[in-house]
Amino acid sequence: MNPPTSPAHPSEAAPPAAQEAPTATGTTTAGAPESPGAAAVAEAEVSVLTSRGVRELKPADAIRPYDFRQSGFLVPSELRRIRQRHEQFVRALAARLEMVLRVQTTVQLEKLQIVGYQKFTENLPSPTHITLFKTDPLKGTGLLVIPPRLGLSLVDRLLGGPGQMPEAGRELSDIETALIDQIALLLISEWCNHWPEMRELRPALTGHENNSRFLQTAPPDTAMLALTLNAGVGDQLEPIQFVFPYATVEPLVRLLTPAGMTAADRAAARSPRLKWNAEFDDMLVPVVVEWQGLKLSAGDITRLKNGDVLILDSRSTAQVQLRLSHVPKFIGRPGTRAGKWAVELTAPVPT
Repeated sequence: MNPPTSPAHPSEAAPPAAQEAPTATGTTTAGAPESPGAAAVAEAEVSVLTSRGVRELKPADAIRPYDFRQSGFLVPSELRRIRQRHEQFVRALAARLEMVLRVQTTVQLEKLQIVGYQKFTENLPSPTHITLFKTDPLKGTGLLVIPPRLGLSLVDRLLGGPGQMPEAGRELSDIETALIDQIALLLISEWCNHWPEMRELRPALTGHENNSRFLQTAPPDTAMLALTLNAGVGDQLEPIQFVFPYATVEPLVRLLTPAGMTAADRAAARSPRLKWNAEFDDMLVPVVVEWQGLKLSAGDITRLKNGDVLILDSRSTAQVQLRLSHVPKFIGRPGTRAGKWAVELTAPVPT
């Protein structure tokens, strides 16, 4: 007779039951594949460190990339003043273009921003018409980008046509480029005229390019001030872009001083202190002293001979002019010192 086996079955079945529990629990814990909604929520949030020093979860689409190399160039107040100045420029430019083209012209300020040189050039379409220019005495080379369709429209208007914008753009010919140069010089000249703090700005065109890949006017990480205008004849608008290296516009930004600054602060902003270059210490400069006030006719000069005496005005002999490298710099009194001729400097020459 066989012994009963029923008590053995519960004890043998217990281990499998105990082994199945962790498996089920593990499937539930690592069950991200079975709950795609929870995974999407987890991926849509990013842990960030806030300004209070606390880590928080933020939506991924609320986080924007930021290039710290471009920080510190323009504070909001400076950017606001520059925008106000360019709004004045846009209004004047629209009136100036209407006078030249003799047709209704629209110019609108779209945006003003700081961008990296490489990022800007990579986003330019091809082909496009790029004019390289300088604004002496400011340093750096600026870019004026005019879409080919708008360029062809302006050329058509300059030649007496209606200024209709073509359906598609193409590279401009040499004759069309020469005509567009007239408009480009007008645009840049008008921009220079809106900086009365620096009246000596002189615009000059230096070249052209139709492919941004060949531009080498600045290093790739250079910060650029990009001004985008929507312009065109009638309601057919295309973007025109003025792009300046930040080093070019930095002196102009400094001149946009707040109204609360003193006159001394404004003068300091306009005339920064110059630093002496030690490389010039041993450079020789010709020094010449001249008397002023004695005039002779050409005939009298031809009759001069040894022993003649010239009568000098005593006031002029006490105020000789000292020239450094042929440039008048000081007024002085002549005399001798240690047996040699000398000049005592009494005042600078007014400039």
